[in-house]
Amino acid sequence: MTASASCSSAQESKESAPRKLRIAVLNRTFSTTGGGAEHYSVALVEQLAARHEIHVFAQEIDHQWPGVTYHRISMPLRKPRWLNQLWFAYRTWYATRYGFDIVHSHENTWHGDVQTVHVLPVKYNLFHGLTGWRRALRHVKVALSPRLLTYLALEHLRYASRPGRKIVVTSSSLQSIMKIAYPNCSSEVRVVSPGITMPALPVTAQRKSQARISLGLPASAYCLLFVANDYRKKGLEVLLEALAKLPENVVLAVVGHGTQIPLFKSQINSLKLNSRVFFLGSLKDVGPAYDAADCLAHPTLEDTFGMVVLEAMAHGLPVVVSSSRYCGISELLQTGLNALVVQDPRNSLELLHALELLLIQPLLRGQLIRGATDFALNHQWREVAFKQEEIYLSSRKSSFF
Repeated sequence: MTASASCSSAQESKESAPRKLRIAVLNRTFSTTGGGAEHYSVALVEQLAARHEIHVFAQEIDHQWPGVTYHRISMPLRKPRWLNQLWFAYRTWYATRYGFDIVHSHENTWHGDVQTVHVLPVKYNLFHGLTGWRRALRHVKVALSPRLLTYLALEHLRYASRPGRKIVVTSSSLQSIMKIAYPNCSSEVRVVSPGITMPALPVTAQRKSQARISLGLPASAYCLLFVANDYRKKGLEVLLEALAKLPENVVLAVVGHGTQIPLFKSQINSLKLNSRVFFLGSLKDVGPAYDAADCLAHPTLEDTFGMVVLEAMAHGLPVVVSSSRYCGISELLQTGLNALVVQDPRNSLELLHALELLLIQPLLRGQLIRGATDFALNHQWREVAFKQEEIYLSSRKSSFF
């Protein structure tokens, strides 16, 4: 190759590589223990930090990563939450007005070139399906509530049409809901589903045994795993009803914030499950819980995606999950091939039947394990980060690059 050809090739390579951007990421809680939305934000930052200059603006930070700059936003009032949300929106707007190529918000804020939506819109939750006097009464309720007025106002500004603004949702089902709630922003909505980082090592019998010892779980029981911070919304009540009808050697490990444990103690007592339910609390690393388990049960009533399902599949666990009406990831799954999908997560008998199939059909269990691993391999964070990067480059400020 001649010197001129080499120079030309180097120049083409330089031009094809994306420009290094200065990106502000907004998330009130920046920690992997915060929940699915926080985990999504953290994983993207870790992937993009090698190629871009990332600045994280958060009120609670439990994360360190090379090349990432952290900015702690004050929290004068933790409650009421709506006032804190308004404060966070104002302070991050003030701090990111200048000096950034992209402002990426994972929160209900009026500013941000890229807005990632992790939950159902407030407007949809309040008004969808209501007509006549019921809708009129709901409007009265909103008018009398500073909290609801604040959330709706922030949301309206967040999804207001603006040149170059992109709105990212985590599933196609959430995209459909956004079109119903805010049809004017339909052309700006993009789907970027969460990804996964595959475990470095396969789960062996020895690793499973060690994980159970470290977590205080029975060595020989069949262990169901439930991972959530909001136990009620994610279906713990119906899971306990199903567990009571399963054999005595089936136990349940619950991972997540323990604030709702007292709400379920009476149910556990009445179903005589005290010796079969293990509350493990919030784990900074949920990996050992996946290693220790035999199955993930996720009968959620509302999940725009359901990252715990993908995480469990990456660890080779068969999963039982709600249908796409309740859980966004299920629109990508095939029941019987890579998951067991229950149509109505409120039906404990349907959930029970799915869990029993895993107990009595080893061939099905093996198929689900293989299917889960293959599915996870095709949904890794590296590819998700490339999709997010493309959105950055097509946003409003990219026109100045």
